[in-house]
This record gives sequence, C-alpha cells and structure tokens, in this order.
Amino acid sequence: MTRNAPPGGPVRAAAFRHSALLHASPEEYLKGVGDFVRAQAGRGRPLLVAVPEERLRILRDVLGPTPGDVTWVDMRQAGRNPGRILSLLQDFADRHADRDPCIVSEPVWRGRTAAEVREAVRHEALVNLAFAGRHATVLCPYDTALPEPIPAQARRTHPVLGGPGERSDSPHYADPLAVCRDCDTPLPDPADPVVLHFGERSLGTVRDAATDWAQAAGLSPRRRTDWLLAINEAASNSVRHGGGQGTLRMWRTADTLVAETQDPGGLTDPLVGRRRPDPLSPAGGRGVWMMHQLCDLVETRTLPSGLTVRLHVRLG
Repeated sequence: MTRNAPPGGPVRAAAFRHSALLHASPEEYLKGVGDFVRAQAGRGRPLLVAVPEERLRILRDVLGPTPGDVTWVDMRQAGRNPGRILSLLQDFADRHADRDPCIVSEPVWRGRTAAEVREAVRHEALVNLAFAGRHATVLCPYDTALPEPIPAQARRTHPVLGGPGERSDSPHYADPLAVCRDCDTPLPDPADPVVLHFGERSLGTVRDAATDWAQAAGLSPRRRTDWLLAINEAASNSVRHGGGQGTLRMWRTADTLVAETQDPGGLTDPLVGRRRPDPLSPAGGRGVWMMHQLCDLVETRTLPSGLTVRLHVRLG
C-alpha cells in the first residue's frame, strides 16, 4: 500500500526510519532530497547531508540558505571506503542524540566498482542493526538508472521506499544478517601474488616485507604508512584471534595495491569496526576500525574455511 506523507514522514511507527529515495531524474533527486532537507531543518532538527561533491554543490545552490543546523559532507571522500560510512553516521547521531537527528546518505554513485557496491550494500544492511531503537531518520537517494542489482538491493536494505511526495513499506525488505551473508561471496583469486606465512614471532618480518614491497610498487611515503599500519592490524588480529598464525598475500592491480590476510578464525559480530572505538573499552574492534579508516576499501569474508580480510590502497 502507498500513501501520501510529508517528506521524510514515517510509514512505520518506529524510532528509527531508514528510507530509500528512488529517483529517475535530477529533478526528482532535487525535489526529494531538497524537500526533506527543508522540512527537517525547518523543524529544528540537526541534519547531515553526505552526498557526492557534484550533488552537494547543486543542492546547496538550489536550497540556498537553509534554516537550522545543516552539516554538508562530500561522500566521495568521506565514504570512499563504504566501511567508513556507518561510523560517520553514528558519530553525527551521537552528537545530536537528544534532537532526533536526520541524515541524507548516498553510498552508491556511478563509477563505484562492483566490490565497492557490494560493501555499500553490506553497509546499508548494517545501518538497520546499528540504529535499531534510536531516534533518527536516514534518507538514502538511489538513481533507478544505476545498473542492477543496485536498485534491487536498495529495496532489500531499506524498510521504507519513497519517491517525490510518497512513502511506502518495502515488500522486499530483508533481514540485515541475511543480506550480510549474501555479501560473503568468495573473493576472486589474484594472479601471482607474493605469499608470506606468519605467526607471532614473524610479525616484524611481515611488516618489513610489506613496507619494502609497497615501496618497490611505487606507493607514496604517506600511503606506505597507512598500508603498513593496516597490514599490521590485520596480521596481529590473525595471531590474536585466528589461531596464532595466518597467511599474507600481496599483489598490484592497475591503480591499487592489495593485501590479504587469511586465518582459521572468523567475525561473529558484523558491526565490529564500524563504530569509532572507545580507547578505554575492553570490547575490542580497534584494529578493524583502523583498517577501514586507513584503506580505500576493506573486504571481509567469513567462510567455512576461515576469515579473509582484503585491504585495498590506491596508488598516487
């Protein structure tokens, strides 16, 4: 059933509202997002608008001065790695927890790779777990001209669908954990990677080898630091949580260096590393969170054979 509602208005009687705005033209995008921003800002609710930079400029030009508290973020930068987006949204919601915060989050755009899209789908499913029971509204624009299965996955990861002036329950909404399991497809094998086996006593050797290999591959000094820190966290987690040992593989694509750790362990909490960790908390998750902040893409797979963590760092 479809019914008219104010922009961003809830269909489900729930504290948290997660909607996909399906649009077929720039005009529908501007109307749907613009009406949402105007309405919520006019009600005095704090707003985070995190969309690609080209959309950001158009929205700000069309909307002009907006009342209230609006934060504008270029999602191409902040959300380049889809694994960073949930932390961005949660940090904003935490800062405004007493004011029913609103968020526009656009995690998928033209030019995303298939691997990035898959991790963005995982992110959208995890939003429903991370925000369950919270007072917040998240609106996610999706261009219906994007290649399938992107619009279809948006219908699976959002309890509510919308177009200009309308909201309806999604008949295809799926259990977030089931969506995450569907994202755990086997990763393609690289051609001719460098392979290192490691344990607790050989972590130093792994760090040296990873640094030397990245330098030879042409990674800049600043990004080599990020590369080394991320690999160190992944390998250390294998030693601590994956049976005391693991395997590191490294290879290069046209514009990216890739490092992958494998061990017999697994991730039991799909939200691990998605929230900025409390440095005093014994709960852990700091290593995975660091990997997401340091890398351009992080892919994790928990399969019967164990855990695979694949780290991507772009050259340049």
